[in-house]
Amino acid sequence: MADRPLEPAVLKVFSPLDGLKRENLHALARKTSLREMDAGRNLFKEGDTNKQTFFIVKGTVELRVGEKVVRTISGGSPEAHCALAPGLPRKVTARAASDLEYIAIDSEVLDVLITWDQTGQYEVGDLRGGAPNLGGDWMTTLLQTKAFHLIPPANIQAIFMRMQRINFRAGDVIIKQGSEGDYFYVVISGKCVVHRETPLNKEGIKLAELGPGDSFGEEALIAEAKRNATVTMLTEGSLMRLGKSDFQTLLNEPLLKWITYDKAKEMVANGGKWLDVRLPSEFQNFHIDGSLNMPLYFIRLKFNSLDKKIPYIVCCDTDRRSSAGAYILSERGFDAYVLKGGLAATDAAKTHRS
Repeated sequence: MADRPLEPAVLKVFSPLDGLKRENLHALARKTSLREMDAGRNLFKEGDTNKQTFFIVKGTVELRVGEKVVRTISGGSPEAHCALAPGLPRKVTARAASDLEYIAIDSEVLDVLITWDQTGQYEVGDLRGGAPNLGGDWMTTLLQTKAFHLIPPANIQAIFMRMQRINFRAGDVIIKQGSEGDYFYVVISGKCVVHRETPLNKEGIKLAELGPGDSFGEEALIAEAKRNATVTMLTEGSLMRLGKSDFQTLLNEPLLKWITYDKAKEMVANGGKWLDVRLPSEFQNFHIDGSLNMPLYFIRLKFNSLDKKIPYIVCCDTDRRSSAGAYILSERGFDAYVLKGGLAATDAAKTHRS
């Protein structure tokens, strides 16, 4: 059965969704759908740890411990006003006793959205700047990233309040390779293309296309380096930008996890991996045995080859490029750490010097 678009009024009958501001409720509705399930199937099983919050719209669910039915909940009843059997790991199995209509929402996204909504003094619509059809989808897209789950709610509030909206035309250059870093950007409408110029290709290698909810510009701000790529508008569109100092304080510092060399070695001994973000020539000169080499400017292209189940200790000569690399990975849901002080104090560097 196909999922169906969801009206905000359907969400508003449930707690704590009924406490959301109007625009935030509409933004959540655009990211959520009304799902259907046949009788006899399970919504979740006892012991599950999947972070989803379920609400029953129509039909009846049996809550079971083993094969014993301990409770039944039907859509529209007072019991269905709240989330179905919250808490992880699940203490019960939820089985559809009849055909169901239900809603499933990422629990972390919901928690962040509710906290932000209740600590803020504004609504999603306040940031639209009067632009037609802009909506709040870019904001809920950002809230769904793992990076925002690691940031204090007060910081999230401040980030959205301090962002500036800028309109661009197709062909406009947003950032130029080799220029100084000044802003962090989020696409809210339209599309951008990312190119990197090389000595062998002056026209530039296409690295990525970016759309609503995607962000860029963090590498130069974190590493305090020149821009390593050019970003150009493919279409007319709008971006939100956050200044360098606000980015460092509100986004970068809370997100990065630092680790000493001794602790990093323990982590690697227990299944972690070294990820060296220097250039191949630097890597070949010396590196930690067993480390992977993924130059910083290629991380956006190659991160899909990494395993999210493995913690990565990101390293470079100091900790500038590794900070940028760890930020990009953390933003995409990886368990990434920055080697404090860089490779200079490691066994590999000592061996190389000797």
